[in-house]
Amino acid sequence: MAYELKLHRDVEKQLRRIPKNQQERLVDTMRSCCIEPRPYGCEHLQGFLYRVRVGEYRIIYAVFDVEVVVVVCKVGRRSENTYRNLEKLLDKALNELIK
Repeated sequence: MAYELKLHRDVEKQLRRIPKNQQERLVDTMRSCCIEPRPYGCEHLQGFLYRVRVGEYRIIYAVFDVEVVVVVCKVGRRSENTYRNLEKLLDKALNELIK
Protein backbone atom coordinates (compact mmCIF):
# COMPACT_ATOMS: atom_id res chain seq x y z
CA MET A 1 0.00 0.00 0.00
CA ALA A 2 1.42 3.37 -1.02
CA TYR A 3 1.26 6.33 1.34
CA GLU A 4 0.10 9.76 0.22
CA LEU A 5 2.91 12.32 0.16
CA LYS A 6 2.28 15.84 1.45
CA LEU A 7 4.82 18.65 1.62
CA HIS A 8 4.64 21.49 4.09
CA ARG A 9 4.75 24.82 2.24
CA ASP A 10 8.14 25.63 3.81
CA VAL A 11 9.66 22.57 2.11
CA GLU A 12 9.09 24.03 -1.36
CA LYS A 13 11.03 27.17 -0.34
CA GLN A 14 13.81 25.06 1.17
CA LEU A 15 14.11 22.96 -2.00
CA ARG A 16 14.47 26.05 -4.20
CA ARG A 17 17.68 26.99 -2.35
CA ILE A 18 19.30 23.61 -3.09
CA PRO A 19 21.27 22.89 -6.31
CA LYS A 20 19.21 21.18 -9.05
CA ASN A 21 21.12 17.88 -9.05
CA GLN A 22 20.61 17.57 -5.27
CA GLN A 23 16.95 18.57 -5.60
CA GLU A 24 16.31 15.59 -7.87
CA ARG A 25 17.88 13.16 -5.39
CA LEU A 26 15.86 14.65 -2.53
CA VAL A 27 12.59 14.49 -4.47
CA ASP A 28 13.28 10.88 -5.49
CA THR A 29 13.89 9.98 -1.84
CA MET A 30 10.67 11.72 -0.77
CA ARG A 31 8.73 9.76 -3.36
CA SER A 32 10.30 6.50 -2.24
CA CYS A 33 9.04 7.23 1.29
CA CYS A 34 5.52 6.75 -0.08
CA ILE A 35 6.35 3.12 -0.80
CA GLU A 36 8.60 2.45 2.21
CA PRO A 37 8.04 5.14 4.88
CA ARG A 38 10.73 3.71 7.14
CA PRO A 39 13.56 2.73 4.78
CA TYR A 40 16.81 1.17 5.90
CA GLY A 41 18.97 3.87 7.44
CA CYS A 42 16.14 6.16 8.51
CA GLU A 43 16.20 7.31 12.11
CA HIS A 44 13.25 7.70 14.45
CA LEU A 45 13.46 11.15 16.04
CA GLN A 46 10.40 11.67 18.21
CA GLY A 47 6.73 10.73 18.07
CA PHE A 48 5.79 10.40 14.40
CA LEU A 49 8.98 12.10 13.17
CA TYR A 50 11.73 10.37 11.20
CA ARG A 51 14.75 11.55 9.27
CA VAL A 52 16.55 10.14 6.28
CA ARG A 53 19.93 11.18 4.91
CA VAL A 54 20.50 12.14 1.28
CA GLY A 55 24.17 13.03 0.98
CA GLU A 56 24.81 16.11 3.10
CA TYR A 57 21.08 16.89 3.29
CA ARG A 58 18.43 15.64 5.69
CA ILE A 59 14.72 15.09 5.14
CA ILE A 60 12.61 15.25 8.28
CA TYR A 61 9.15 13.80 7.85
CA ALA A 62 6.22 12.41 9.81
CA VAL A 63 4.57 9.05 9.15
CA PHE A 64 0.88 8.65 9.94
CA ASP A 65 0.06 4.96 9.49
CA VAL A 66 -3.66 5.16 10.26
CA GLU A 67 -4.21 7.95 7.70
CA VAL A 68 -1.63 6.40 5.31
CA VAL A 69 0.13 9.76 4.87
CA VAL A 70 3.76 10.90 4.88
CA VAL A 71 4.25 14.62 5.57
CA VAL A 72 7.64 16.14 4.75
CA CYS A 73 8.32 18.88 7.32
CA LYS A 74 11.85 20.05 6.59
CA VAL A 75 14.70 19.64 4.10
CA GLY A 76 18.14 21.06 4.71
CA ARG A 77 21.83 20.56 5.29
CA ARG A 78 22.80 18.85 8.47
CA SER A 79 23.65 21.38 11.17
CA GLU A 80 22.97 22.03 14.82
CA ASN A 81 19.73 23.75 13.83
CA THR A 82 18.45 20.80 11.80
CA TYR A 83 17.04 18.96 14.80
CA ARG A 84 16.03 21.96 16.85
CA ASN A 85 12.32 22.44 17.69
CA LEU A 86 11.11 18.95 16.80
CA GLU A 87 7.81 19.69 18.55
CA LYS A 88 7.24 22.61 16.18
CA LEU A 89 7.95 20.35 13.17
CA LEU A 90 5.49 17.79 14.50
CA ASP A 91 2.85 20.54 14.86
CA LYS A 92 3.48 21.53 11.22
CA ALA A 93 2.99 17.92 10.15
CA LEU A 94 -0.24 17.56 12.13
CA ASN A 95 -1.59 20.84 10.68
CA GLU A 96 -0.75 19.61 7.15
CA LEU A 97 -2.51 16.33 7.89
CA ILE A 98 -5.83 17.97 8.82
CA LYS A 99 -5.89 20.30 5.78
